Amino acid sequence: MKLSIYSLKNVLFQGEASLLNCQTIMGEITVLDKHEALISVLSAGIIRIVTAGKPDKSPVGHFDGPVTIPPKADLVGEQFFPIKSGFLEVKPGNEVRCIVEQ
Repeated sequence: MKLSIYSLKNVLFQGEASLLNCQTIMGEITVLDKHEALISVLSAGIIRIVTAGKPDKSPVGHFDGPVTIPPKADLVGEQFFPIKSGFLEVKPGNEVRCIVEQ
């Protein structure tokens, strides 16, 4: 799925992911490829991403802008983002967006 995570100040993640796990006000949710369309409010917790392939941008420490990953990088692993609150949108077409407050 194409995943984008935005904070108020920068892009935290943008690229391909196979799994997104986060806390909503209704409980924990895991979003996989081709998930049903959904809009939800995120609550405080940790967003967990399992990357699938080569992300367009990836966080490196505290950086104000996106980081471009070289094409040879084959990053398959996990990334974690602590958040205070936010919104989750799962759109048709295998696209997921999160807007978060850190």
